[in-house]
Amino acid sequence: MVPTMQRVRKSPLLLTTDQKRILWHIRTQGPMPRSRLADELGMHNAAITRLARELINLGCLDELDVQATQRGRPLVPLGLSGRVGYAAGAMAHPGWLELVLVDFAGQVLVRHAEPFDSPDPRAFIERISEKLQALAGRTSLIGSRFLGLGVAVPGFVPAAHPRRRWTTQWLAGWRDIDLPDFFEDCLGLPVWTENESTLAGLADFHDHGLARDFSSALSLFVGHGVGGCIVSRRDILSGEFGNAGDVGQLFPDLDKPRPSGIDLVREINAAGGNLRSLHEVADGLEVHAAVIDAWVERATEQLLTLVYSGFAWIDPGAILVTGSIPQPILEKIGARARLAPWPSARARPPIHVTKLGSWAIPIGAALLPMHDLIVIRA
Repeated sequence: MVPTMQRVRKSPLLLTTDQKRILWHIRTQGPMPRSRLADELGMHNAAITRLARELINLGCLDELDVQATQRGRPLVPLGLSGRVGYAAGAMAHPGWLELVLVDFAGQVLVRHAEPFDSPDPRAFIERISEKLQALAGRTSLIGSRFLGLGVAVPGFVPAAHPRRRWTTQWLAGWRDIDLPDFFEDCLGLPVWTENESTLAGLADFHDHGLARDFSSALSLFVGHGVGGCIVSRRDILSGEFGNAGDVGQLFPDLDKPRPSGIDLVREINAAGGNLRSLHEVADGLEVHAAVIDAWVERATEQLLTLVYSGFAWIDPGAILVTGSIPQPILEKIGARARLAPWPSARARPPIHVTKLGSWAIPIGAALLPMHDLIVIRA
């Protein structure tokens, strides 16, 4: 049987390889003048000048304001511009959804959250479509170039269906369809999908500015479940079958202690709490402080086993702690992990805790269309 060809996501912006090289370099290394770009990319000054002019005209780059600190004409740095367009990122959590709009420069324009509990993927994308139109009008983005929608999906790619996702039970209706094609047909716009843990890692890697110092990172995600992400060469490492970083598979027994948000809720309720969802944990941080601290101690030890093995396998430049559990709990995990003994005389990677919280997921999803636009993959 001949497999059906996967639809290619088409961006409304077409760039040459050299234009992508410039944008990717500035995206990862920060604003810089033309002369430095030429040196670091090994290109002639004349070529950089021409390409920069093209990218400025497209709205991808801007010349940034500078103050002269020496005699003569100051070197004017080039930085990414939001003028070329914007993208959206969305995520359906149990009980609510989150939607963000992000411009090409990575600036978050809008954050929106609202109650949502339908397991129907069509209801999800129809609601996203309604909010996109409303938010675009409210923020004067009507008429701006829309670069695409990224959707974060909680689930892995099953072996029998490489174009689908085995989602969590509450989104079981999402399992039997090719999600990007389904969402595109409903929305009429280009759509990308990726695992929620992977997208949180991508967002935090760039939010912390780690791309300037490191080309790799290992990210641990603590949400309703536990997951991970591997950043390699400043890009997402998907793996042969699309499941790189799916460390939740190492904790398969849901009835045993796991470093997950659902496990935390269970521990709190076993100690006398009455939480109905992970969303309610934030309201009981002080009331359940003792239980939370005990859980953090145990969960951090479990997460450190993942860190140690990941360190041995890929030698990452940095470790990220991210997720949708409350930020103060993530901070405690990060602080405890930093104090833990290191099992090697090799360089110890720094540990960074997300500053974006659960918003890292839809922000990472919004970065997908723009990331895909400028990354040069072999």
